[in-house]
Amino acid sequence: MKESLGVPPPAPLPDPETIDIADVLRQYNAGDIDLICVLGPTASGKTRYAVSLAREINRLQGASVAEILSADSRQVYKGMDIGTGKDLEEYEEIPYHLIDIVSAGSRYNIYEYQKDFAKAYADVRSRGGIPILCGGSGLYIEAATCGYIMPAIPADKALRAELEELDADTLKAKLQELKPGIPDSVTQSKRRTIRALEVAAYEMTHPEETQDSSLDDKLPKSTYYIGTLVSREERVAKIDRRLDQRLQNGMIDEVKGLLDSGIPAEDLIYYGLEYKYVTQYIIGVLTYDEMRSLLANAIHQFAKRQMTWFRGMERDGVVIHWTRL
Repeated sequence: MKESLGVPPPAPLPDPETIDIADVLRQYNAGDIDLICVLGPTASGKTRYAVSLAREINRLQGASVAEILSADSRQVYKGMDIGTGKDLEEYEEIPYHLIDIVSAGSRYNIYEYQKDFAKAYADVRSRGGIPILCGGSGLYIEAATCGYIMPAIPADKALRAELEELDADTLKAKLQELKPGIPDSVTQSKRRTIRALEVAAYEMTHPEETQDSSLDDKLPKSTYYIGTLVSREERVAKIDRRLDQRLQNGMIDEVKGLLDSGIPAEDLIYYGLEYKYVTQYIIGVLTYDEMRSLLANAIHQFAKRQMTWFRGMERDGVVIHWTRL
């Protein structure tokens, strides 16, 4: 019916693989990769998989070396636990980082995250640990794995339009002229190369605004990506089931507590999804049924956007090894 109305059918899901963890560990120990990243849409079992992956790495390595770094844009906030799905009990003996690092009500951004990630990543590596990045925030994942510093500079739409007309090889050559020796991961996609050129052009015209070069050696250069794959039907059912569990297990009380602590309603609404709609329910903008319906729809749309982002990464040349749990 959708096709007859001119709506294209959903894009096919990627084919699942069986991940050979021993081979991934071999690649890490050989220096072929320097980060393992577990990504996927919400409710796809990323955390559970990352923890099981960490335990298997520890078993194969014969030591407790695996540590998880979060790539979730909302789990950084303290006190926002149920709504963000921190599920801290799942980690048990596995160390984790970049969760509960800033106060709820603050406005954390991608540039702060990259610096915090670089610090945590370097710390894990300096102690002989094996870092596993886990999350579903595409921007945060790219900030951690893109291989170049992301300064908070404005987008240059005119320059981007000009660069879009050039082919990938020409763009890479231009970037190498401006920044010789830049890692291959920066030019892994045309989009990344254009952003790097945009940054380089800005730095040339604003030499007084020096960037933090200390990050150069603290970001990974070669990431092995693992995607947690679920069918659309499974994803919808899991999202609905998990939402009802969270509503029954204290999510509304969690938001009330944040409001009672002095965080303005508009600040919680800013965080979106659970915090937006539950706050609107608490302050009387929505009925319970309206909140439940709108929130479920918003989470489904969010999960779809996540998958669209990850498939976009693949189109840009990133290899994601998708696996079913």
